[in-house]
Amino acid sequence: MKINGIRSGLSALAILAATSAPAAWAEELSYVSGAVGNAIENFKKTVKPWEDATGHTVTIVPMPASTSDQFAQYRLWLAAGTADIDLYQTDVIWAPQLADHFVDLTEAAKDLIPQHFESVIASQTVDGKLVALPLFTDAPALYYRSDLLEKHGKAVPETWADLTRVAQEIQEAERAEGNADLWGYVWQGNAYEGLTCNALEWVKSAGGGQIVEPDGTISINNENAVRALEVAKEWVGTISPPGVMSYMEEEARGVWQTGNAVFMRNWPYAFSLSNGDDSAVKGKFDVAPLPSGGEGSAATLGGWNVAVSKYSTKQEAAISLALYLAGIEGQKATALNNSNLPTITALFDDPEIAQQVPLIPRWKPVFEQAVPRPSAPTKGKYNEVSARFWSAVHQTLSGDGSAAENLELLELDLDDLKGSGW
Repeated sequence: MKINGIRSGLSALAILAATSAPAAWAEELSYVSGAVGNAIENFKKTVKPWEDATGHTVTIVPMPASTSDQFAQYRLWLAAGTADIDLYQTDVIWAPQLADHFVDLTEAAKDLIPQHFESVIASQTVDGKLVALPLFTDAPALYYRSDLLEKHGKAVPETWADLTRVAQEIQEAERAEGNADLWGYVWQGNAYEGLTCNALEWVKSAGGGQIVEPDGTISINNENAVRALEVAKEWVGTISPPGVMSYMEEEARGVWQTGNAVFMRNWPYAFSLSNGDDSAVKGKFDVAPLPSGGEGSAATLGGWNVAVSKYSTKQEAAISLALYLAGIEGQKATALNNSNLPTITALFDDPEIAQQVPLIPRWKPVFEQAVPRPSAPTKGKYNEVSARFWSAVHQTLSGDGSAAENLELLELDLDDLKGSGW
């Protein structure tokens, strides 16, 4: 394919070098994306070199913070075959469910594909078609107040039991000194995809499996999973505020960044924001792998991708933008602007990234412990599986039934879903 007379597989720098004037057929593309932190503002910075080189422009269509709400809106647009959206920013788990609506990028990206983590490319390949290109990968970590741990003589917790104890002890000591608003631990407890991620980490790290195993076995109803959820239930109202049951990523970051939490579970995007000039925790925190429940640390594999709608009337320009964003210049800009982890392996050793965003090379151990959600074995039914899982977890944490009761009912629900065909 040619983009303004230039092979689309070329890097963005090659496009910039070879293009002396904007395209005569400049298009305005609609790009739909979620909005967490400063993501939209930073996306505008990332995309500007491509706009300057091609003459095309990009209009961002913002989405709700909840990925569950975002996915529902995507399905409505795509089912209607709307041509109003040219590119969709997609979660790593959505490819099997939305593949029929996206352009196959295999040929256009053939020179780019080998540069990325093989597992990430595989996650976006459905029935031999590459339906989205990686923008960045994700895995959450434990954010901790290094100043408070040092003050109270505590080590970074390596197990959930350690975290519970240390959070409680520091919370009590600080409140006794007048820090009445401090909580021990904030995370994402709302009934949405983020709770699936948190709870998968608790369950997997306790030896309770991955909800549905890669071979399709429904594994969630077991003693280790029950124990993991009962541990988390004890946090609500003790080391975690009662309101944590309605928190998503930004609510947790809000408490943390105002200096009112000892520990936080969150994604890499929160690192640079926490070090901003308006942050009460600037220079007072660090990150570590999430604690173990007895069987090692587990961090949910996340990440976002870019897909071109097959209903777009501007596919050539849209593919050009997708290639730029997933290429080395686009991913590097995303890393520098938003602290996102690249999927191009060479960028983990990039000296500029290491200097400006030192968390990225340090996040490698977290990423290496990442566990995928069961989207591959459950295919088109993943969102239903996840919704039933997070509902069972939310009920448990809210005191509406025990973990054992809720997971037994969940297993029956998942059996029914599986019986109707995944």
